[in-house]
Amino acid sequence: MCPSSLAGPDIGTAGHPRHVGGETARVLGVERSLTGRQWLERPVDPRTVQTFVQRWELSELTARVLAGRGIDVEDVPGFLTPTLRDLLPDPDRFLDMGLGAERLAGAIMQNECIGIFGDYDVDGATSSALLSRFVRAVGGRTAVHIPDRIKEGYGPNTAAILGLKDAHGASVVVTVDCGTLAFEPLAAARDAGIDVVVVDHHTAEADLPKAEAVINPNRLDETAGYGQLAAVGVTFLLVVAINRVLRGAGWYTSRPEPDLLQWLDMVALGTVCDVVPLTGINRALVTQGMKVMAGRRNLGLRALADVAGVDEAPTAYHLGFVMGPRVNAGGRVGESDLGYRLMTTEHEDEAWHLARKLDAFNRDRQTIEGAVLQGAMAQLEDAGGGSANAMGAVALAHGDGWHPGVIGIVASRLKERYNRPACVIAFNGGDGDLGVGSGRSVKGVDLGAAIIAARQAGLIVKGGGHAMAAGFTVARDRLAAFRAFLDDRVAAYVAEGGILPTLYLDGGLRPDGATEALVEEIALLGPFGAGNPEPRFVMPHVRLTYADRVGENHVKCSVAKDGRGALEGIAFRALDSDLGPALLNHDGRLMHLAGRLRFNNWNGRTTVQFQIEDAQPAG
Repeated sequence: MCPSSLAGPDIGTAGHPRHVGGETARVLGVERSLTGRQWLERPVDPRTVQTFVQRWELSELTARVLAGRGIDVEDVPGFLTPTLRDLLPDPDRFLDMGLGAERLAGAIMQNECIGIFGDYDVDGATSSALLSRFVRAVGGRTAVHIPDRIKEGYGPNTAAILGLKDAHGASVVVTVDCGTLAFEPLAAARDAGIDVVVVDHHTAEADLPKAEAVINPNRLDETAGYGQLAAVGVTFLLVVAINRVLRGAGWYTSRPEPDLLQWLDMVALGTVCDVVPLTGINRALVTQGMKVMAGRRNLGLRALADVAGVDEAPTAYHLGFVMGPRVNAGGRVGESDLGYRLMTTEHEDEAWHLARKLDAFNRDRQTIEGAVLQGAMAQLEDAGGGSANAMGAVALAHGDGWHPGVIGIVASRLKERYNRPACVIAFNGGDGDLGVGSGRSVKGVDLGAAIIAARQAGLIVKGGGHAMAAGFTVARDRLAAFRAFLDDRVAAYVAEGGILPTLYLDGGLRPDGATEALVEEIALLGPFGAGNPEPRFVMPHVRLTYADRVGENHVKCSVAKDGRGALEGIAFRALDSDLGPALLNHDGRLMHLAGRLRFNNWNGRTTVQFQIEDAQPAG
């Protein structure tokens, strides 16, 4: 892409925003945009950019984006074309992997029933489906239990694990995406003569549960160095290890050995949806998995894609924002095992039935989520007198009868709207009037640590999490004290001059520089997600030649500069903030726009579209 297509006021000839004052690379002087964010240039070393250009014959824009992601010079080929051959670790590097693989391979060869206890989210559903499909493919037997979010809660429970033995004769149980902290249920399983293999990725404590094997890259004593794996990635490595044991035992002399790569579509789905970093091995798993998904061999995922209207080669966006939410909807507001059943069915009619059911549950989830979100926003703004600054350091909302399955999503929406940590609590009576809460945080505020501190102070019944997300249970009569505790603890971070929401930008563009070739070039840097954010660009001093509301709260527009360009633009959910009204009432004045480039496929026509995420009036 030629430098001249990027040239413009406050934009360097290489296409990146110039520094404005001091050492901070503030873009166009924007300290607080229409969405309340400062715009910063993603920091890069110009020498590294030039090395990328010369060594690997990359365009300067691509080189700049790679440098901004912290990619080492020698790692560029592996980043652009990640392969399992180069990046998949030897499973035996993980603690207890050999023990778990030997026990499960033995169970398969001895025709023992293998119980699988999985979480109710996408990572748990894909992990359960992957392990079950493999075991059945090699001649083994499985029984699967996915807990009900409301009745059973997260993680293994004694009744369910013992039920796998009593109802199905399971002599060994594998917990996937859970189990690392399930001390009592796993001790009860051992007392009942059940061998348990834990396959997890959540943070562990110094003590581990009594189990045959605890396979978790985030064990405190683990040195393999793959803590970024989702549970489904750990499960795939376990499948590789079991397959190796079976091969060594001669199991495949009388039966075909399965192609393990055929199940990478499920690995990709679980990895993207669990929002783990899309770097290293995860990048290879997702890249190869999306190729498998494009082949549409899994009947359930094929039906789900068709029901969801995915009519092109799947991307990380489709997995994370189109298909994943539908699989999750079963665990949130419907039937917890629907996602697992969808991905393991061998019958096309059943696949379509389950996909439609999940799609319907997702619509229900959206309706329920919308109602809870409106209630939470009204509560917060009434309490703050209409001012976000008056509502406290933490946006905390609670309600009777709110559905626990959507409070995490609502907390995330509140965090985005009010630019501060948010907690949402659902009270549903009974159990001493306890409320189930979920929280989401902003960068720089360790919400998990705050929740753990509240538990240690006796303010909540239980709770934990990590820096960006947490869950907890609180009694109604302790709610006020809990709120005050969180506000006091977090206030130092979000007070004036503290944490300021930031939009990092990778370069500058003119509307007529947003070509199909550029979008294709950017796509080579995918898949995008946590750890590899999609590039964001600024379009300075542009005019909107057209703007109109579409759908409930989106704004569609046309963007031009100096009378040229006429680039199609869209701002999703823009009317939830000051961004939408500003775009609709632009009055032809100059604006700075920030967002990302995408292809828009509509009615068989493909166009380049600028997805506007933020804006600021010029000057």
